[in-house]
Amino acid sequence: MNLKIISKDDEQSLLLKNNSFDILGEMIIKRNKEKWNYEIRKYDKKEIKKQIFPDEDYKLEDINKNGFAIGAFKGEETIGLAIFNNQWNRYLYLEDLKVSGKYRRKGTAHSLLKLAEKIAKERGYKGFWAIGQNNNVAACEFYLKYGFEIGGLDTKVYSYTSQKGKQDIYFYYDFP
Repeated sequence: MNLKIISKDDEQSLLLKNNSFDILGEMIIKRNKEKWNYEIRKYDKKEIKKQIFPDEDYKLEDINKNGFAIGAFKGEETIGLAIFNNQWNRYLYLEDLKVSGKYRRKGTAHSLLKLAEKIAKERGYKGFWAIGQNNNVAACEFYLKYGFEIGGLDTKVYSYTSQKGKQDIYFYYDFP
């Protein structure tokens, strides 16, 4: 696997398609006086369904105005993509992190974040932040396993959409 910052030569990598994923349950977030806690509610087989996010139409010029993108490649094939946006608070926002289906759970996302961490430190950032939907349990668990911690919960963001009831979990990672 080869990792690199996306340049004009690799711009087509920004068109990496989203793959479907299983909605296996939901992460239930609670806060006590001192910290956020969670539990996973797994769905019965009959409740499990697939979800796919709409494909994005990223433009390198727009990304480079506000941040950067890193691609993971196997030969000429783009197998992973991470998009980062500059922020005022010394946390770099992880806008998008995706890995092609057949390359998931093989360290690709972890490798993308490790390279991004090096770049972010060089640019003066102190950590990352990201958002995960509470029913995308695999993504939420990935963030926690990587070392992110829960920093907040938005229970209203989907109120007037077809996904009413879903929540966004805010994750933060402080660089070591």
